Amino acid sequence: MPEPGYLRVADTSTALAALTQYGRSARLIAGGTDLVNLIKEGIERPAVLVDIGRLPLDTVQADGNGLRIGALTTMSAAAGDPALRSGYPAVVEALELSASPQIRNAATIGGNLLQRTRCPYYRAETKLPCNKRQPGSGCAARSGYDRTLAVIGWSDACRACHPSDLAVALVALNAELTIHSPRGSRTVPLAAFYRLPGETPERDSVLEPDEIVIAVRVPPSPAAACSGYLKVRERAPYEFGLVSAAVAVEADGTMIRDVRICLGGVAARPWRLYEVERYLVGRQLTESVVREALALALADARPLKSNGFKIELARRAACRALLELRGRGAVSK
Repeated sequence: MPEPGYLRVADTSTALAALTQYGRSARLIAGGTDLVNLIKEGIERPAVLVDIGRLPLDTVQADGNGLRIGALTTMSAAAGDPALRSGYPAVVEALELSASPQIRNAATIGGNLLQRTRCPYYRAETKLPCNKRQPGSGCAARSGYDRTLAVIGWSDACRACHPSDLAVALVALNAELTIHSPRGSRTVPLAAFYRLPGETPERDSVLEPDEIVIAVRVPPSPAAACSGYLKVRERAPYEFGLVSAAVAVEADGTMIRDVRICLGGVAARPWRLYEVERYLVGRQLTESVVREALALALADARPLKSNGFKIELARRAACRALLELRGRGAVSK
């Protein structure tokens, strides 16, 4: 495989011009913790790498207008920011449960949100049918190993799960992405940014080839300060989760005024439990109420032959995450 060309840019406009020139054959690179591996494995074969690592997109701001994290902020820098740690614990916990400290020191927020799936067929050293890797080749998971794959939102073309812990926490906090292109700037809710596979699973998101994610913004909310992230893994150190749950609650005593719940590891995108949230508002944050509400979760799931356990595991993870918030300041026992 020929080595890709390399172009280091000093500003966003030059980066956008390069994407316009090279189109889908270009890839942006900063930390490179995911992309470099994909190139080594022959999964990605860009004609040119556009290095945006020196663009001034690495600041964290948290104030009365909410939270803004530049896309090139490293995961470690974001997790260590004092304002973020005090006001957005679910984001910090998701970051600290992601990868190893060494990877978090290099990996960027934008790169984390745009990382590709860890489906074993997509990542296989031996090339196997995978519509996400090679459109039209088929999906090996249809007759193979599916324990770690999606239980909802999948299609015959793809059963892969979304891999980012951070995305799950941010969707629970109603985060938005600021995206720039030659046509201008647009804002996309993170919950709408990721696509379900349908018949085109090679497209993970609504990001166009000539667009760059500039920043993540989380709107101000009392629930953000009373939030948490729980990840269930088969092995603790740095393992990708079987399921995860991000929760945020605003309560008056134990009466729930606002609640957000998002699951990871169950679909091709973070899976928000809107029906469960509506059920819980106005009720007490007690174990019996929470368990009753979460019985509604994933009611439309279509588990595969070996991963039906994920449904109950995800419900229990969300339940535990919510009940653990009772020990935090914004929710009184």
